[in-house]
Amino acid sequence: MIASDEIRWQRAPPSCQLVWMLLILTGSSCSGKSTLAFPVGERFDRLAVHEMDESGVPQAPPRYWRNHITEKWIQRALEYQADGMDLLLTAQTPLGEILASPSAPLLDGIAMCLVDVADAERRRRLDDRDPGRWSEAAIDAYINWAAWHRGHAQDPEHRPEVIIGTGAPNMAWHRWTSWTANDPRWQTHILDTTDRDRQDCVAELEQWVTRMRADFRARRHPLSFGWMG
Repeated sequence: MIASDEIRWQRAPPSCQLVWMLLILTGSSCSGKSTLAFPVGERFDRLAVHEMDESGVPQAPPRYWRNHITEKWIQRALEYQADGMDLLLTAQTPLGEILASPSAPLLDGIAMCLVDVADAERRRRLDDRDPGRWSEAAIDAYINWAAWHRGHAQDPEHRPEVIIGTGAPNMAWHRWTSWTANDPRWQTHILDTTDRDRQDCVAELEQWVTRMRADFRARRHPLSFGWMG
């Protein structure tokens, strides 16, 4: 049952025009999201590629910063959608935050890929990328965030309080909090980059984008028009 205040979001798919989608590469730092996204973007027409934090991250991010920047990028995706383009976006935003963002139901479609890596390799990459920058506590926080991402990708009931408890007041968590792991809308492809050749990972991501686009435009994708119903 759709809440009465969300009936206005429901709309039928256009019958005579192409539709466009937001594809998100999520995951904790140093999993390889940006390394894969930009080469893949070069292989497709009408696909824009951006990093959510490409304008920088505040040294001391204000409360709800990730929720607010996620909503801004959804608005940007809607602009691309109006111009007839898909958006491939790298982020640390999990599926639950995307779906709960105020403007998410206006997107033609949403697809999520978790780019992951083993904890030991993430530690090594963090140290190689920014030698001496991270304390053990900071690295542990990235590792814990990665572990939570893995659980969330598999099951919407996996510790939802991690994001809901710190979420902005305008987030619509009820859109998905009654879902279970068996709900077809709860779909996250997992791409593990541990001990893998970069080109092999790029090829897998290319295949995922191709499959998501094809499923969506054939009306087979569960996170498209009317997904809150």
